[in-house]
Amino acid sequence: MTVSDKSPGTGDKLRLGALAALVIGSMVGSGVFSLPQNMAAGAGPLAILIGWGITAVGMLALVFVYESLAMRKPELDAGPYAYAKAGFGPFIGFNSAWGYWISAWVGNVSYAVVVFSALSYFFPAFGDGNTWQAVLGASVLVWAVHFLILGGVKQAAVVNTVVTVAKIAPIVLFVLVVALAFKVDVFSADFSGKGNASLGTVMDQVKSTMLVTLWVFIGIEGASVYSARAAERRDIARATVLGFLTCIILYALVSLLSLGIISQAELGQMKNPSMAGVMAAVVGPWGAVMINLALVVSVLGAYLSWTMLAAEVPHVAGKDGTMPRFFAKENDRKVPVTSLLVTNVLVQLFLIITLFAQSTYQALFSIASSMILVPYIFSGAYAAKLALTGENYAAGENRIGPMLVGLLATVYGIWLVYAAGLSYLFMCAVLYAPGVVFYIWARKERQERSFTAIEAILAVALVLVGLYAAYEMWIGAVSAL
Repeated sequence: MTVSDKSPGTGDKLRLGALAALVIGSMVGSGVFSLPQNMAAGAGPLAILIGWGITAVGMLALVFVYESLAMRKPELDAGPYAYAKAGFGPFIGFNSAWGYWISAWVGNVSYAVVVFSALSYFFPAFGDGNTWQAVLGASVLVWAVHFLILGGVKQAAVVNTVVTVAKIAPIVLFVLVVALAFKVDVFSADFSGKGNASLGTVMDQVKSTMLVTLWVFIGIEGASVYSARAAERRDIARATVLGFLTCIILYALVSLLSLGIISQAELGQMKNPSMAGVMAAVVGPWGAVMINLALVVSVLGAYLSWTMLAAEVPHVAGKDGTMPRFFAKENDRKVPVTSLLVTNVLVQLFLIITLFAQSTYQALFSIASSMILVPYIFSGAYAAKLALTGENYAAGENRIGPMLVGLLATVYGIWLVYAAGLSYLFMCAVLYAPGVVFYIWARKERQERSFTAIEAILAVALVLVGLYAAYEMWIGAVSAL
């Protein structure tokens, strides 16, 4: 195997349908099936409505950011990472690639956990997805997908398109059934959530929904990540918009209509996938069976999409020197074999850790959601920077709108950092800090200076915060024994 900088051949290019399926397939995974409980656990109907409103505006801004950047910067591949690097230098670009990659494979661990949690409906030995039987089954899944992708990215994308159609159908059926059974009096019984003191203020409730809504939209940048493999550049923007509109409608309806079937207090305590419990309450046990089976199909599709995305980012970063060169190796089918192998080895390792740490799906997706904030924030900031400087804009072309959209996407990302809270920020610092070693490694390979003065300060601060957070986590773990 050798490092290859060649573009994929024409036969390997992805068209609009495949790109849109990659976006939707990346977003629609396990999250939508747990949305009713995840949202109701910390918020009432009013706060959930506000949360979706904030998410719709923020994510739409991010959609427009990726749409604009795909057209204005067609030479930049791998989406979020490339934009951060072009706009703010190699160290920020590296951290965006590193954070995106970790978010992707940690998210895959959560998928593997939840798919076997769903299967426990039929096979109780799988428990919450973190028993030895579940870990063994998840390990088989990891390596089966690994060898499927080795056969070629386009072939894997075709499989993903078929799976995406198959998993959207039961969600649409759920929405239709629950809409017909919706009870206004159940939905409005405690509209503000103030009847449950543990939820806190409406603002507290809104904050509790933010990582959940972010989690179900991670993947909105999927077409941008695969920009180098797109048959037509304009299809990247079309696929992104199409994916966003499809998912925002489905997500909002799933979470809000469920509150018209089961009260917030009951819904917040329901076992996941909570869509199964809601469906069973309307049509009986066969509804739970259908939703659990749909979840398995959905997560398998999302797992395939995210394994492809997780391998692509460090691969492209390895090709341009942002990450060490070994990530850039490809096989004769243009599959990033080393990047794919390292990604799946880490997924396997974390699956084993879940066996001993009893990590839950919700904890894993919260970590994955927090890690991806850096790439999102700097994508928005780069779009705003281009509009401010006028780079790649024609003389007299309107720049105010794109600048405001970029700023809005950036502010939305910063708001999510605030909403996540200190505990997840500390966890992110622990995961980001080791990346400094790989960054220095990559710079040495290219015989380039590792840091500017400002970057050196940022790197030292990141390592110190990471070490402090790791120490606090260790003390907490020891005291809990």
